[in-house]
Amino acid sequence: MRREPTEAEKRVWSMLRNRRLGEFKFRRQAKLGSFIVDFVCLERKLVIEIDGSQHAENVYDRRRDAWLAGRGFKVLRFWNNEVLTEPAGVQHAIATSLGLQWMP
Repeated sequence: MRREPTEAEKRVWSMLRNRRLGEFKFRRQAKLGSFIVDFVCLERKLVIEIDGSQHAENVYDRRRDAWLAGRGFKVLRFWNNEVLTEPAGVQHAIATSLGLQWMP
């Protein structure tokens, strides 16, 4: 996935990389326990997942989210089309979860 990210993942990474959002460091395709998450800010224990239709009602995702929540992580999920059509809204939601006052 890291070598062939979706267009939505590329766009979110461009928002997060190099501490572009409130100086918070994000990692992409990071391993947490036995799971791999799309993006994570360890400092704020925030996981961001960018999902396509294959994730609808996915048992694996629910199990992973429960495991992460049990370790204090908050998981934000966005659909691919949401990232592509409403990037400012996605960026606002991430910034708010980081505790930032965000004005696009």
